[in-house]
Amino acid sequence: MIEPSEKELLELLKNPKSHERGFRLLVQQYQERLYWHIRRLVGVHEDASDVLQNVLIKVHRNIHQFAGNSKLYTWLYRIASNEAFTFIKQQKRHKVADLDTSFISALQADPYFDGDAAQIKLQVALRQLPDKQQIVFVMRYFEALPYEEMSKVLETSVGALKASYHHAAKKIEAQLRAMAE
Repeated sequence: MIEPSEKELLELLKNPKSHERGFRLLVQQYQERLYWHIRRLVGVHEDASDVLQNVLIKVHRNIHQFAGNSKLYTWLYRIASNEAFTFIKQQKRHKVADLDTSFISALQADPYFDGDAAQIKLQVALRQLPDKQQIVFVMRYFEALPYEEMSKVLETSVGALKASYHHAAKKIEAQLRAMAE
């Protein structure tokens, strides 16, 4: 099946008679990309699936608010990023125990995580970053998004994103060195 264009998809979503079909097509078209973006931020499959469900519910309820000032995926990406950070903040507030230890245990128990010890260390170091640096690093390093696209999603300047990425990379490098000692 050929994926509908963004314009065709939006037309389906705006029409009450075709809204549900449009939403199913939206999910088919964007679910996997959104899942992996969220997964890189929250780390664990079950958590990423839960956050993705929240994102899709928000999109379903609020698609009529999409003004079309950006690409649809940019809008979806922003919602997914915000939901992921809300989830991470809630986790930090509710867990008094050592977050690194519980996160590592969750990663090791996750049947969908196939990373080695180096991947786990990178994930732990990534979670130490401030939210903005974390998302900038994920978008640039893992997803190879151009700074211009990141600028639209995060609504900030390219220069600020480059600085955030540089600082994030230096912090991760320092964190990985400290773990190796």
